[in-house]
Amino acid sequence: MDIQPFIRKLDHGADLTDADRGQLSKAVQHTAVFKAGDDVSSQGEVPRNVHVVMAGWACRYKILDDGSRQIMAIFLPGDMCDLHVQILKKMDHGIGVLTDAEVAQIRPSTINTLTDNPRINLALSWATLADQGTLREWLVNVGQRPANARLAHLFCELYVRLNAVGLADNGVFDVPLTQTQLADVVGMTPVHVNRTLAVLRKARFIETNARRVRICDFAKLADFGGFEPSYLHLSGTKPGATV
Repeated sequence: MDIQPFIRKLDHGADLTDADRGQLSKAVQHTAVFKAGDDVSSQGEVPRNVHVVMAGWACRYKILDDGSRQIMAIFLPGDMCDLHVQILKKMDHGIGVLTDAEVAQIRPSTINTLTDNPRINLALSWATLADQGTLREWLVNVGQRPANARLAHLFCELYVRLNAVGLADNGVFDVPLTQTQLADVVGMTPVHVNRTLAVLRKARFIETNARRVRICDFAKLADFGGFEPSYLHLSGTKPGATV
């Protein structure tokens, strides 16, 4: 199990010490393996543990009455799925894995111990606020941007997030999602996603090979998609900030 994405992500939120990193590493030792399509936590169930994606990709989603699905968040390696979910009586959404995945399960008592550490508490709070910022940007993306820009924006975001935890570089990153899954993210049909990918390739914004994407010119793709990364808050928190 590679814990580095988890540690590298939280390093953006606070000045963690080696002892802090060791404490965080111990917290994610209990993991479970899921197959693509499995639920980690289903809508309506009583939440018990906090989950951290250690390998693979997961998502937050809701199923509509007609059976269609809207993905509201993608969780990459290192991402935590709701820090304080255990205080809820039941889940109002589902957490599922998009690929085969390994997910750490952290007990509420462990979370309480972690948040007693002021630096770790700051890092975890930062991560929660960054997740909220990302949700706001996704609302704008699906609600206001045209289809070509939606997908361009998503690719820019995924690259920046993966790069921040050491899983992408030089404009190249893996997107192990089907076109149906991408459609559930950007509020389009799979056919429309296919056509949009063709437009982005033809414009030389991206190249694709199987499920690997290369961004040919990040600045141009970001301009086309209206992507500005400040909502990810990777610059961290204010000097001396506490929670």
